Amino acid sequence: MTKQGFFEIVSNAPLTENVFKMELCGDVSAITSPGQFVNIKLDGLYLRRPISVCDIDGGRLTLIYKVVGKGTEAMSRMKNGRLDILSGLGNGYDMSLSGDSPLLIGGGVGVPPLYYLAKKLRESGKNVSAILGFNTRSEIFYEQEFLALGCSVTVTTVDGSYGVKGFVTSALPKNYSYVYTCGPEPMLKAVFKGISTSGQFSFEERMGCGFGACMGCTCETVTGYKRICRDGPVLKKEEIKW
Repeated sequence: MTKQGFFEIVSNAPLTENVFKMELCGDVSAITSPGQFVNIKLDGLYLRRPISVCDIDGGRLTLIYKVVGKGTEAMSRMKNGRLDILSGLGNGYDMSLSGDSPLLIGGGVGVPPLYYLAKKLRESGKNVSAILGFNTRSEIFYEQEFLALGCSVTVTTVDGSYGVKGFVTSALPKNYSYVYTCGPEPMLKAVFKGISTSGQFSFEERMGCGFGACMGCTCETVTGYKRICRDGPVLKKEEIKW
């Protein structure tokens, strides 16, 4: 169920040089699964901007986004006011397949949707491990927030300035029941090849409408073509065709 409504900006502040955390208040009832996203209308821009849901706490919605263009740059300057948002988009993660010891793997701005997933898995009593991958120490965010949930957390940096040196696949543990992951496609491909269990992969894709009408984010899977915005962004490992 998709809903359109206005959300009031509560706060908006940088976590790193280019990554911001925005908190809003509004009707979050359409968001039913971790891994779903919202689509934000911004003045002067034709297309809405899709941003994954980082957390929901009561009527408060947390979004974490990276400044990469005009839309997100405009968002980074917003301190108050309200935003026109489509919520409840995408399919989200299926938590029923997690097993007792799920492993969450996030790269860069693929980390935020995994936080809400970790929160829900911990609430259901799961032993959650998380690997958070970044390029360098100055880009790291949300390590402490995952630890506060009771997760076992490993941070990797490509340059070795913090945590394990290398990519997220450099820190894969031996034992885990299932994998949930989100990040850039090269990372997802490496995780796909490196893990020993099944899993669910959330894809970052350029979108037009965000709800399946324009077909602009269609990709081929083993069961045919799927729209990342509507049939995804989460695909099961067995569906992915590379």
